[in-house]
Amino acid sequence: MSNKPLRGLTRHLGWKLGALAVAILLWLILAGAPEVVALQSVPILYQNLHSGLVLAADAPGSLRAELRGAARNLTESSLSSVFVRLDLSSVDRPGEQTLTISSSEFNLPQGVTFLRAIPSQVRLQTFRIATKEVPVTVRLDGVPPDGYRIVQTDPSPDKLRISGPEPRVQSILTANTDLIDVRNLTQTTEVQTDAFVDDPRVQFESPPVVRVRLILEKIRGGH
Repeated sequence: MSNKPLRGLTRHLGWKLGALAVAILLWLILAGAPEVVALQSVPILYQNLHSGLVLAADAPGSLRAELRGAARNLTESSLSSVFVRLDLSSVDRPGEQTLTISSSEFNLPQGVTFLRAIPSQVRLQTFRIATKEVPVTVRLDGVPPDGYRIVQTDPSPDKLRISGPEPRVQSILTANTDLIDVRNLTQTTEVQTDAFVDDPRVQFESPPVVRVRLILEKIRGGH
């Protein structure tokens, strides 16, 4: 019977045994590597909030997590994709909500375990989304030349619809235009400008572009 299979197994036996020994040694070193603890800032992702609700502006965007693992698993690059996923599907009405952070909310790489979150709870305030129309207020920069005056400003549209957290929407009384320079106007003019509201959490339902007709008249006795 041929001994070729046996010779194949025993060929370069020293190299093969050496490679096996190195592999075992590396495994023992890695398996026996001491674990360390790291504090990592982790972003919070809010999911499944009902379409008629919005979070308050002070909702936390991140928290600090205490994580354990081998040092090679707790590098900046390996933890760069870690985040906390908070499911808000149970929040169906405006008000205060307290969510307790657990390991199930974390997206962690292999070999890393969750110890605790700082803070351990997240308190949220939700508001109902409201809409309403507000009048447009035309803002003028300067006055026309001597002998002329503006007798009327007609914005079109004269109202704009806004939306946002209900308390903030209710506090908005008007949408203001950007300043319109009238210092060189000597005849009735129509200009296009943008409008804004004084709250970054409130938005317009349509582009806030306003055309303003500035009606001038000559003052009797003016030059």
